[in-house]
Amino acid sequence: MALKSTKNMSLLALTWPIFIEIFLHMLMGNADTLMLSQYSDNAVAAVGVSNQILAVVIVMFGFVATGSAILVAQNLGAEQEKEAGAIAVTSLSINLWFSVVLSFLLFLFSEKILALMDLPPELMGEAQLYMNVVGGLIFIQALIMTTGAILRSYGFTKDTMYVTIGMNIVNVIANYFVIFGPFGFPVFGVEGVAFATAGSRLIGFIVLLGLLIKRSEGSLPKGSFFRYHKIHVKNLLSIGIPSAGEHLSYNTSQMAITYFIAQMGTIAITTKVYTQNIMMLIFLFSIAIGQGTQILIGHYIGAKETERAYHRCLKSLKLAIAISLAVAVVVYASSNFLLGIFTDNATIIAQGSMLLLLTVVLEPGRAFNLVVINSLRAAGDVKFPVYIGILSMWGIAVTLAWFLGLYLDLGLVGVWIAFMVDEWLRGIFMLFRWRSRVWVSKAFVKDSS
Repeated sequence: MALKSTKNMSLLALTWPIFIEIFLHMLMGNADTLMLSQYSDNAVAAVGVSNQILAVVIVMFGFVATGSAILVAQNLGAEQEKEAGAIAVTSLSINLWFSVVLSFLLFLFSEKILALMDLPPELMGEAQLYMNVVGGLIFIQALIMTTGAILRSYGFTKDTMYVTIGMNIVNVIANYFVIFGPFGFPVFGVEGVAFATAGSRLIGFIVLLGLLIKRSEGSLPKGSFFRYHKIHVKNLLSIGIPSAGEHLSYNTSQMAITYFIAQMGTIAITTKVYTQNIMMLIFLFSIAIGQGTQILIGHYIGAKETERAYHRCLKSLKLAIAISLAVAVVVYASSNFLLGIFTDNATIIAQGSMLLLLTVVLEPGRAFNLVVINSLRAAGDVKFPVYIGILSMWGIAVTLAWFLGLYLDLGLVGVWIAFMVDEWLRGIFMLFRWRSRVWVSKAFVKDSS
């Protein structure tokens, strides 16, 4: 029986579950930290530092997930279900072995890795405990990312949304028992939270894998788990490695800019953190639209419907710009209230409000990158966004943040101007690239003939 055609689904049908899923990740991602704050400040700090390290590792898992999502979508669009299934199984296999090695290294060298973070001695014990459990089992998260990406490419975005909801509920309930010890349940603190996190992820992966097997309708060849096709591995790496490089470049450039902001003082750091937490509410829409568009364009490219793909990207871009602009205006109008949720410091609220005003200009520029870059990747044009991204992130964002923020003493306003120039410049380059249609000849899927 043939799978349903995702290319005929609407953007809304694909996107709203992705929106809910990402929103839940943002909302619940710090559940361990928030609940531990009722237990111990030291526990919060220990888990917080450990999660910073684990976040970098999780980015590394994304390279296979990104490649599999695009390749599966293109092959499904070309009605090559067996080929898509083989790529899906190969992706799971590669990310399993890669992530198991990283998990083992995290467990083995957890103390040395944490020591590099200059962790105070009183935090080392709990941080290492958390790292050993969550880090040692982080391969489960790699499998979740890959399985979820494949399911979304099959068009079942609701499945991953429901599983994310379930994982978060299980995690919060388990945290409640191990932190607060209701009904005489023993309190396990950080160790309990670590096992609750790993356990909820394991349950989530088992459910996702079951759904993938069911939804793929028998098109997952077991043999591809052990025997790889050279072309599948080559294509996965040719998409995934540049994409991972771009994400790592972005994260490290943001760390460099945070270093500059740290020189502006504690108030500046705190203002940046609160403001960027609020900004997540704005660019969440563009992220969801970008991911939904990537799925559709992958299917269109596989089906050789390049004209449809071309116009889908431009329509999605206009939608993302309009929504991000509207939400940014509403957020700025509510800036005093929103910042007041976090703090009553008048200086932070005043500075944060100014940054949210600049965000009205910043976020439409970010929409270009979140939508068009995903579209280019879906079409197989993966290297260009990476080259331009690295040049702009470091040549524009980092350089201007230092020059305007520190050298000209404009502070956070200077940093936000640097963000604006970077996002808009990159976005315009991406749009020109899309309009050039160079990507038409870069599809990975073979003709079925």
